Amino acid sequence: MSDDIWRDRRDDDDFSEFGSLFDDAEPTQNMPEIPDPAPGADDRLSFGEGTTGSLPHWTEPPTGEVPRFDAAATNAGTGGDVDHEELDVWSSFSSESPVWKDDEPVADEAAPADVGRTAQHRRVTDQHERVTGQHRRVTGESEAVTREPSRITIGTDPSGMPRRPPVQTGRRRGGSSQAPGRTRASAPPQTRSGRDMPTAIAVGLLLAAAFIAALMYQARAAAAVVVIVLGLAAVEFYDKVAEKGYRPAVVPGIVTCVAGPLAAYWLGVGTLPLVITFGFMATAASFIGARSVEAGPMPNVSITTLGIVWIGLLGSFAMLILRFSTQSVSQIESLQALAEHRGTDTLFLLALGVVANDVGALFIGSAIGNTPLRTWISPNKTVEGFIGGALFTICALMFVGLTDRSDTWQSNWHLLALAVVIAVLAPAGDLVESMFKRNLDVKDFGAIVKGHGGVLDRFDGFLFVLPGVYYLTLVLEPWAN
Repeated sequence: MSDDIWRDRRDDDDFSEFGSLFDDAEPTQNMPEIPDPAPGADDRLSFGEGTTGSLPHWTEPPTGEVPRFDAAATNAGTGGDVDHEELDVWSSFSSESPVWKDDEPVADEAAPADVGRTAQHRRVTDQHERVTGQHRRVTGESEAVTREPSRITIGTDPSGMPRRPPVQTGRRRGGSSQAPGRTRASAPPQTRSGRDMPTAIAVGLLLAAAFIAALMYQARAAAAVVVIVLGLAAVEFYDKVAEKGYRPAVVPGIVTCVAGPLAAYWLGVGTLPLVITFGFMATAASFIGARSVEAGPMPNVSITTLGIVWIGLLGSFAMLILRFSTQSVSQIESLQALAEHRGTDTLFLLALGVVANDVGALFIGSAIGNTPLRTWISPNKTVEGFIGGALFTICALMFVGLTDRSDTWQSNWHLLALAVVIAVLAPAGDLVESMFKRNLDVKDFGAIVKGHGGVLDRFDGFLFVLPGVYYLTLVLEPWAN
């Protein structure tokens, strides 16, 4: 149907007597008629020059083309400063409904599949809620959306409960606590590991002399030294983790670390499960009196139990080794006197092997060490140092066997087995302690032992070696030969 037919029909239908369709509208019948275009003139719609061009006539068939947006042309016309977030034309068609500032948000009913999606679930699976540009424009939120941590951080627990901030100390990692403007005094030369070697050697010799004197005196004196060392190590550990934001049960932890070795020396290995059990129960019960769950019972009971197992339980095997000297094996006085050296002899050889391993790893690693054992734990601990420490340990213990210096370990094969156990477990204990320090972001657990750090830093290798040597001694019974 052409335009002329519509125009004729409009002229024939005169509705002037009925008035306008709307009360406030002008009558359309009295409007001037639009003149017909001149013959030959283009009757297509046009927007003039400088526009996007003329549109096709409505009677023409569709072309099937899809409108396109030229981002390059738009950027060129605006100087390149285009906020693409504002061009999010599809955001209004998203499934999210607008949230207005003046309205209280109404929580939708969670779908059955999303019931278990808590903050803990998102933290574990690394799935986070999506915030679109439309949502940010409506609510006024910032584009920077804080992501929840994907792993547990120091001083926090997976439930998201806040922990107290770490205690700020004067020393920073990798820096000096010395006030600016002061000149640093000349320090003695240090090795690659950062130790003050003259001080470290002097303190090491002093500790060795005190330990040997206690072993030569009697087993009880050596046991007293072991208890003191483990107690100081427990104090250092709980003080350092408290400094980093944890809230350990200090009293139950330290008491258990001391009571375990004493009970093992007095009644034997069967008391250790009972002591550890009561220590854990006391630690957990101490948090029942907390005001709320913000006390962090889960992470703080865990960190306290770590100290009990690591220091108290492993250290108790030193007492079990000394207990070999207190056992009654014969009514003959000469044989009983010989048996009194079993525990002290074994503990002395253990200490000799660990010290030889540490010295060998230090010197060989500093000289030719280029292949780190575990870079993220400690770049200074190398494969070459591990091999050097093992060789030093084997040489030291084989020297004892060849010179017949021990009345308990007389077989060279037994001494070789003892050296292998020490060469494997001593570096493992050192790596574990370095791993914990790396996680806590500390250099040392204390500063009691000059040149070595804390007590725990000096005796970390012993803690792993003690259980291995104890059970090796039970299996081999080197005094039987």
